[in-house]
Amino acid sequence: MTVLLREAIGDRLRHARTNQRRTLRDISRAARVSLGYLSEVERGQKEASSELLASICEALDLPLGELLHKVAADVSAIDNVEVAPVDEKVEAGKRRAPEREGAEAGLEGGRLVSELIGNDLADLRISPPPRMSPALRTTISAPKMVAA
Repeated sequence: MTVLLREAIGDRLRHARTNQRRTLRDISRAARVSLGYLSEVERGQKEASSELLASICEALDLPLGELLHKVAADVSAIDNVEVAPVDEKVEAGKRRAPEREGAEAGLEGGRLVSELIGNDLADLRISPPPRMSPALRTTISAPKMVAA
């Protein structure tokens, strides 16, 4: 799996900004960068120059070295992710979980947690899907019949 450096940098900048509960407008003013351009940098659509990164990091009170260290850790973590091969024999529209040795029976897959735990993408945790009751529960009652 390959990740673009500008995407990893943008993710980290957005993460730092949202953790500080600051707006794009606030950071764009402090960094003297247009709001639209800062937004594109955060979304990984624009490659930021070193001067621009330094200005954004200063506005975020985030040392540039710390940003680059975290981005390097994120990229390393993503590079170490193994992607399961696609089984071409599976019929169109039907998918099955890849078979693994020692896999627990009953666990068909997992989901990513809704919030990032820790500071690195390597800290993402996988948890089993929530258990759902097969019974339909409703608070709607049957209509009352009125005698004529």
